[in-house]
Amino acid sequence: MSAGETGSDPVAEHLYEVDATDPLERLVDRSDVSSADVVQIGRLMRALSELRTAEQRLSEASQQYMKLSQLDMRAIHYLIVAENRGTTVTPGMLAAHLEISAASTTKLLNRLEQGGHVTREVHQADRRAFIVQVTPATAEAAMETVGRQQAKRFHSAAALTAEQREVVIDFLQDMTQQLSLEDVAWAKGEDG
Repeated sequence: MSAGETGSDPVAEHLYEVDATDPLERLVDRSDVSSADVVQIGRLMRALSELRTAEQRLSEASQQYMKLSQLDMRAIHYLIVAENRGTTVTPGMLAAHLEISAASTTKLLNRLEQGGHVTREVHQADRRAFIVQVTPATAEAAMETVGRQQAKRFHSAAALTAEQREVVIDFLQDMTQQLSLEDVAWAKGEDG
């Protein structure tokens, strides 16, 4: 019987175990790490993968529900937070946040405005500039769907002690730094 017929996958079950991905220790020297710790680290890596998968599924479902792209959803989220914080958003601010060009921002805003998701008005202080706001209907739809689902994360974090949260924060920040492509030649297309 194949793995697919039994419901288990003998490869997928071991994707996040360092012994399975790096049996010769070419990438990770684990000579000073106990076998139990190696197993637990594998469980931790699997949990992170499962979180990423859940986030991707939520993102895809919200994009499909809202009929918007991932970039559109990021823009809407930014505009909702700006509104909640009482901050006026210009196209330039949105472009900087999304790390896209002015031309791409114009196309994005045209699309979102035509879809009834945002409005653009002349800036009262600088008549040459525009302010961008999310429409109430889009803000409400986003809050009641993806926002409500994303908010459930708060309960997981609140269940931890302050000390546990600091450990998790430190871990996630360190892992983010470890994965940074800042000084990685191959990611920049350079010969290494």
